[in-house]
This record gives sequence, C-alpha cells and structure tokens, in this order.
Amino acid sequence: MLYDYSTTSAASVRAVVDDAISAADAAVDRIVSAAGDRTWASTMAPLTEIDAALTEASGKGPFMARVHPDKEVRDAATEAEERLIKWASDLTFRRDLYEAVEGFAATPEAAGLEGEEARYLEFVRRDFRRAGHGLTADQRAEVQRIRTRLVELGVAFGRNIDEYQDGLDLTREQLDGMDDGYVSRLSPGEEEGTYRVSLDYPDYYPFMDEATDRDLRRQMQYKFYNKAVEQNLPLLEETIALRAEMASLFGLPSWAHYGMEEKMAKDPGTVEAFYADLIPPLQEMAKAELDDLRAEMGSDDVQGWDYRYLHTAIRKARYGIDPNRVAAYFPLHRVLEGMFAITGEVFGLSYEQVDDVPTWHPDVTVHRILDAATGRHLATFYADLFPREGKFGHAAAFDLVSAHEGPDGYVLPVTAIAANFTKPTADSPSLLKHDEVTTLFHEFGHVLHNSLGHTRLARFSGFNTEWDFVEAPSQIMEHWTWTPSVLQRFARHHETGEPIPAELVERLAEARDLHIALFMLRQISFGQLDMAFHGPAERKDLHEITRTTSEVAGFPFHEGTFYPASFGHLFGYDAGYYGYLWAKVFGDDMFSRFEEEGYLDPGVGMAYRESVLGPGGSRDAADLLRGFLGREPNQEAFLRQLGLGS
Repeated sequence: MLYDYSTTSAASVRAVVDDAISAADAAVDRIVSAAGDRTWASTMAPLTEIDAALTEASGKGPFMARVHPDKEVRDAATEAEERLIKWASDLTFRRDLYEAVEGFAATPEAAGLEGEEARYLEFVRRDFRRAGHGLTADQRAEVQRIRTRLVELGVAFGRNIDEYQDGLDLTREQLDGMDDGYVSRLSPGEEEGTYRVSLDYPDYYPFMDEATDRDLRRQMQYKFYNKAVEQNLPLLEETIALRAEMASLFGLPSWAHYGMEEKMAKDPGTVEAFYADLIPPLQEMAKAELDDLRAEMGSDDVQGWDYRYLHTAIRKARYGIDPNRVAAYFPLHRVLEGMFAITGEVFGLSYEQVDDVPTWHPDVTVHRILDAATGRHLATFYADLFPREGKFGHAAAFDLVSAHEGPDGYVLPVTAIAANFTKPTADSPSLLKHDEVTTLFHEFGHVLHNSLGHTRLARFSGFNTEWDFVEAPSQIMEHWTWTPSVLQRFARHHETGEPIPAELVERLAEARDLHIALFMLRQISFGQLDMAFHGPAERKDLHEITRTTSEVAGFPFHEGTFYPASFGHLFGYDAGYYGYLWAKVFGDDMFSRFEEEGYLDPGVGMAYRESVLGPGGSRDAADLLRGFLGREPNQEAFLRQLGLGS
C-alpha cells in the first residue's frame, strides 16, 4: 500500500518522524534490556528493522523538503530530517547498545553467521568503532558533538541551495541567440517587457550554450558560481574544520582518511594516483581543444563563461548539431517510452503507470516495475520531472522504502526520481536536449539499482553500496544514449513523427567526445577540490584551493566567485566526489560486455541484473564486478573512450 502523499502537511511530517523515533527507541530499549544469552533475534534483528523503518519515515517526511510545493511543509521536513539524522547518529554512541552488540559478537551463533547477516554484524561493529567506542569517554563525547553539528550544517547547507533565488531580468533583444520556445517558457521579469533567466538548470544551461551576449553570460556565471555564498561559506568553513578535528581524534591524518574506509578506494593515495595517471595526457589533449575554442572565438581570451557557448557553436558548425534541432526529436514522453522499452527488453522488465496514487504534486507520475517473464511486481517509483519554486534543483533518485524481508513478508522498494526538465506548455511538449536525455537515463540507472537490488536486510538493499561504486550502474546507462541503433528506436520528431535521421545520430555520436579532455579535467578539478578540502593540511584557505583546483580545468579562475558554496556534493560525497570518475571506469568496463555481445543483448542484461543490481550492497563491489566480467576489472574501455588507450 503506497503512502498517501496528498495528505502531507507540516504536522504529518513531524508526526511521521516522532512515531518512527518513538518506535525505534522502544526497540533499542528491548535490545539493551534483553535477558539471557545474546542472540541474533534479540540483538541484531531489531536493528535491521530500525534501518528499514527510518528509511520509510524519511520517505514520508524529510524527503518532502526536496519536492513539496508548500514551503511550510518543506521547512517542517527539513527540521524533521535533521532530527532523524541526529537520532540515527546518536544511536551509535549508546554504550549500552555497543556492549549488547559486542556481547552477541562473542557468541558461537555470531561466529557461525554467513552472508548478509555476517556482513551486517561486521558493518554495525564498524559503525560503533567509527563513533569512537575505542576512544576515551571524553573523546567519544567530542566525536558525538562534532557529528551532531555536522548534521545541522549539512541540512542547512542543502536548504540554502534549494531556496536560493537569483537571475537576470532581460529584454528580448538581450536574449539574442535564444529561440522563441525558450523565451516563452521564462517567467516575467520585475520590469515590464523583461524575462527572468533564473539559475535553475532549464534556464541557466541553455542560456550559457546559446546567448550571444558575452557579458551577460559572464554575469550569469558569476551569479551561478556565487549561489548561496553568503549563507553557505561560513557553514562550509566550519564543516571542513570540524571534519579535520574529528579525524584527529581517531589519530588519522585527515577526514579523507576517515571517510574513505567505507569506500572502494580505501585511501586518498589511491585517488591521487588515479588522477596522476590521467591529468598529464588529458592536459596534453586539452591544448588542442583550447586552441579550437580560441580559433572559434577569434581571440586568445577564452574564459569559463565562453566554454559552453563556443562548444555549442563548434558542434553546430562541425557536426551540424543544433541542440534545439536535436531536442525536437526528444519529446519527454517518447524518451520515457523508449527508456522503458529498452530497459524492459534488456533486463526482462515491464512497466505500468498507476493513475490512482495520491502524490505530492499534480506533475508527479507513479509507475510499477514488473518482471516480464512472471508478471511479478518488483518495485514502484515516482517521477517528478519538472522544476518549481523551492524544489530540489538538480536531478537525483531517492530511496523512499527499502527492499527487505519484513515481519509480514517481503517489502518491495519504492524510489523517487526528481529532475528539472523543461515543462510542457499548451503549445509545446517538453523537449529534452541530448544531455538531458543522458541525465534521465543516468538517474533511471539509480532507480533500477534501487528497484532490483532485493536483499533480505534493508541496509544492503538497492543502491546501498560503496559510495565510489554507486554511480557505476548509472554510468552504464548513459552509453545507450550515445548508441545510434538505440536512439533511432525512440527518437522521433515531436511534430512530424519522423525518426531522427541516421546521419544526425551518427554525427551526434561522433560529436560526443568533442572537447572531452576539457570535460574530464573539469570533473577532476571538482574531485581535487573535494580531496583538498578534506585532505591533510594544518590550515586550509578554501578560496585558494578553489582557485588552484579550478584552473586544472583549463580556464582562468572567475574572480570574485566561490562555487563550492552551492556544491551540494560536499555533503554526502565529501572525500568521495572522485567516485563519479572512478565509477565511470567500472561503468565503461561493464558496458564493454554489451559492446562485445550486443548493445541490447538480453542475456548480458539478465547477467548484469542478477550479478550487479540484484545483490545491492550485500557483497563488495569489486566482487560484483568480477562476477559479471569474469575477470579483474580494468581501465581499458575508459581510456579507449578518451582516446588514451589502444
């Protein structure tokens, strides 16, 4: 039975979290007061149920901070999220619970555990160790204080980004280069006859791609890079300092060393070596790419706010690729149909839209995922794809209900995908740029991972894997959006119904790697900034780190800006942003099986579904990779795509 989101209010959000915490408190009390010998049933099983219950409560309450149209509800949800995260964090500091778990760990039953149960005990004990139970009582109290404050800072940082509003009010003349369809979707500016170009993705990125007024592009980038800076800079400075302080309590050189224990790479040195192998050849490639941009510009003075505009112009001239012309072949409803058809064929799935489910907004649709062979219901997902004021400003997937074996039977997962694609109007459908098609496939990879990762324990369900692997099942999905034979199956002109021309698809695929070195260096610059913020150093000048790492991307630093203030990945992906590129290596490697055996081969698809998606996080990612590939994973496919391999 799906939750009735139409009844959501500030009061209901608070009540959901109050009830979840109350029930969890009672469960913990039962654990610590249990008489007799410690057993799985008396000690660990209640903890697994708490895991599932907290995720479900978060899906009904705190998740509303990302998507609900009512600000009062969003504010209540933000407060509720902070309470829930703090409660979960504080749980690992309870000495009585720690002693109960350690008591069970010493039993013959614990020694005989296998599979998910053995892994769960290992992970819970690790949680307690990382909470400081090997430290003195005073040190443990300091760890708890820091972790509690970090929760507060993370919630406030995200809220400030989501609620920040800014942009430029421009006349139609100043919008030169933008087509009428784009202009018609803009909100009115404050002055009569002007249009508001906001910092929301559907406004900002097309403007940076095609607006001819260079100074206006500079102004827009300045505003975009300074989003929420006044509110979030002090929060970020405090966060970085507290993380370093906490790492020192554990005798570790940095927060990166502390955080990476739970990741595939394990150690900052591994990431440094990963980047060190890539940066020199990419920078060599980037020299020619920068020359290409300068030639298009007719000047050596190419700045960051010129990059997307020049890149778009070169794509049009060299490959005949006009993003607006391409978008005409990607009406959202057809892209969704195509994505469902492709993933259905490859992974043995079918989809049903459910029209009688009450949601948090009229734009939201609800879909069931079924096993095509048996008709068995596997999962449900919500799709909230259009922007609105106060909504989460990026694209992401959220776990609302974790798959797990519950007391009354197996509980199926529920996931939400949130994005900000151009909303259809009475005159025009939602037309996606090709990079938006790629974004949709990417995020749907997360949905499939969460929907098909059926484990007995909620902690390991779906995309609850190592953070530097979690993006791999999404990276693999992007490949289909660059495969001509796949695109032609669903890309049809929104007016004529004609399929996208084969030659346009071929040119689109050829143009994929245009300025690829600059793109990769930009990703590396983000990862280096993250690692520099969280790596060893007695004193960190965040502005200087931002300047230095930004220039790795190949363009002069945009003076007076501080983009990390709106870099939401610094909370959640802290000391882990490298994982996007790291995971791409594995995503490319996995897709190499499809390249070898057939892009849409159901045999490979089912092997992938069963070997990689199905186990969720119940096994180490490296083992999942070896199981699917039949060999050790490597970088060959990744380097080959960059033009650096054989």
